[in-house]
Amino acid sequence: MRVLVAMSGGVDSAVAAARLVRAGHDVVGATLKLWGGESDSGCCSVADVDDARRVADRLGVDHHTFAYSDEFDRHVVGPYVDAHRAGVTPNPCVECNRHLKFGALLERADRLGFDTVATGHHARIVAGPDGVRRVARGADVAKDQSYVLAGLTSERLDRVRFPIGDSPKDDVRREAAALGLRVAAKADSQDVCFITRADGRARFLARRLPLTAGVVVDGGGRPVGRVPAVETVTIGQRRGLGLAGGAEPRYVVATDPATATVTVGTEADLRVARQPLADLGWAAGPVDGPLDWQVSAHGAVRRGAWDGGAVAWERPERRVAPGQVVVAYSGDVVVGWGTAAPVQDVRTDQAIEPHPLGA
Repeated sequence: MRVLVAMSGGVDSAVAAARLVRAGHDVVGATLKLWGGESDSGCCSVADVDDARRVADRLGVDHHTFAYSDEFDRHVVGPYVDAHRAGVTPNPCVECNRHLKFGALLERADRLGFDTVATGHHARIVAGPDGVRRVARGADVAKDQSYVLAGLTSERLDRVRFPIGDSPKDDVRREAAALGLRVAAKADSQDVCFITRADGRARFLARRLPLTAGVVVDGGGRPVGRVPAVETVTIGQRRGLGLAGGAEPRYVVATDPATATVTVGTEADLRVARQPLADLGWAAGPVDGPLDWQVSAHGAVRRGAWDGGAVAWERPERRVAPGQVVVAYSGDVVVGWGTAAPVQDVRTDQAIEPHPLGA
């Protein structure tokens, strides 16, 4: 089988490629050059491309670099900026996977005559009794990446492989070391690749849209603080709100970029019985009854059931920032996904449109 392996320059994709070579497949490595600006947080830097190329040389396979900077800007960076402009919290890694790694790369693999594309994601692909292929959690729960792969259709999953999904990360590192791969001890990439640690999110956004200083108000509309940029404030945020100390902890419960207003409340105000979702999709038809719902890439799992317009939590939970992907699991298997919509707040009547997954 001819396999095109997406090699990010990290240990996971290196071992994924090594396993496919060992299994006797015709393997070619490909690194996606996505971001043309500065990067110091992994998967887009010049050093990562060099690491991927050296691993390919060590494994004796060809390596190519594919430039997708225009597509990355259009599908990931642009929507990221637009989401913040609208007061929405985006998921750039989800969009990158959907449009680039399992969109543009799959299309190129087809044109080049490859049978499948493989990546180093910590996730598995399972087929149900109905034959529909679904994403499932990887063996290493702490490194699981099934959340950021939500929305991949069964048709795409038919053409994808995750060779390390059944392995704990420690085993992957040991295997890389035994193979003499230079990336065996390389640190994992954790941050958004196009935002440098030196600049941070606010400076990145400030170069692309005007940031607006905002007023922080309590539930009665009384001013209690200031924020330097309302576009960077997130639901549930507690710090950086200019609030006086000594009071009961207060959290962001609503933002309104149109009026440059941030509303805060108590932890109890943050909790809701139902979380509306936009554009809910199912892997193979709606699932009735309680499911586990993950609300961020590294967030806790909550229990609730879809009631046709929102997730009804088994007990009140903190509201999810609009724009965040919410993923439904049955056991370890992804069965649905959607985008958090605003919880209507009687104090603001705010209604921010989320940036939808699948748009």
